[in-house]
Amino acid sequence: MNDLSWIDQALSAARPQVVGALMRYFRDLDTAEEAFQEACLRALKNWPQKGPPRDPAAWLIFVGRNAGVDDIRKRSRQQALPDEETLSDLEDTEPSMAERLDNADYRDDVLRLLFICCHPDLPATQQIAMALRIVSGLTVPEIARAFLVSEAAMEQRITRAKRKVAAAGVEFETPSAVERVERIATVTAMVYLLFNEGYSASGGEAHIREPLCDEAIRLGYLLLRMYPGEPELMGLVALMLFQHARVPARLDAEGEIVLLDEQDRSLWRGKLMAEAAALIEKAARHSRPGTYQLQAAIAYEHARAKQAADTDWRAIDQYYQMLETLQPSPVITLNRAVAVSKHAGAAEALRLIEPLSGSLDGYFHFHGVRGALLLDLGRSREARAAFEKAISCANTTAEASHIRRHLDRLQKGAEGMPA
Repeated sequence: MNDLSWIDQALSAARPQVVGALMRYFRDLDTAEEAFQEACLRALKNWPQKGPPRDPAAWLIFVGRNAGVDDIRKRSRQQALPDEETLSDLEDTEPSMAERLDNADYRDDVLRLLFICCHPDLPATQQIAMALRIVSGLTVPEIARAFLVSEAAMEQRITRAKRKVAAAGVEFETPSAVERVERIATVTAMVYLLFNEGYSASGGEAHIREPLCDEAIRLGYLLLRMYPGEPELMGLVALMLFQHARVPARLDAEGEIVLLDEQDRSLWRGKLMAEAAALIEKAARHSRPGTYQLQAAIAYEHARAKQAADTDWRAIDQYYQMLETLQPSPVITLNRAVAVSKHAGAAEALRLIEPLSGSLDGYFHFHGVRGALLLDLGRSREARAAFEKAISCANTTAEASHIRRHLDRLQKGAEGMPA
């Protein structure tokens, strides 16, 4: 085979299961990572000549485990394992090894790996960074670029996270049913944080970092395969798919934000929309609504509207009211206000968000929405002040440019008024 890209794909796909299994065996993240890297090097040496093994994950676990034990023995000045050629020749041992590895162990290992990355003592940025490094296999320079920090700073962030996990004595056993419910909520939150880190470009980039979005969706599907009957996981994946489907229409050629109502819906990715719709409809049949399901249902209302004017804003308002009940938040109320403005008018929406001025004073979107509502009501001077405040709170150049367009409209309107 001349094209060896299949090896990279196989190694990337197997990484979570292999690192998880090696971590369970060695009970140390660094040792597990080093053992996996050694197994990958041996795969690059053997697979081009012998072809892919029947179960790449089983092959890598077997080789990684032996390589890790060999390294530990060498460091302990104990008897070494057989030489590399003997260890790498797995034609006889690999099939039986694959048969002995239970798929349930794979699921538990990956879940355990995600749980460790979501250790409650770690800040969200460290959780995401460690998940990208350990579960997804991104390099430190790649993660540093994603977060717009130096490689040294990111290396320190990941190292501190690992040390904190090691010092906390995290259990490596399969979680109980109660622990699973508790931890699934943390894991899903981490996955969605990862998605938003790419989708919102919060680090300051004007463009959307699609690889981070893709990785979050992959992890979401991974969780869904582990627990296929969990409607909130269906809602999580559906929500990410709906949002990711709109990416081609979200920014214009100059990198400026295009509002949802103004997006070219022919650019939306129909296949992703269809996958998301099927998932949210399946989740709804469980009759156990949750926050991700409700957010996905809102996205579904937007997706099913052929044009912005067809959007059922009353239905969206109802979903937001349900969200406010399940998870009270000023941001949810702010989002609901946009729906209210569409079917009940700007005055009613402004009345809804005015009590949020204290809690959301530093939030870009609050001042942007408030400015737009004031502009609709003809209160230009107040709208200008709100837009200027929004610019001061902007996280990206795209956000700031979007608000400046509103200010330009106000300026042109002022110039056209009689003296």
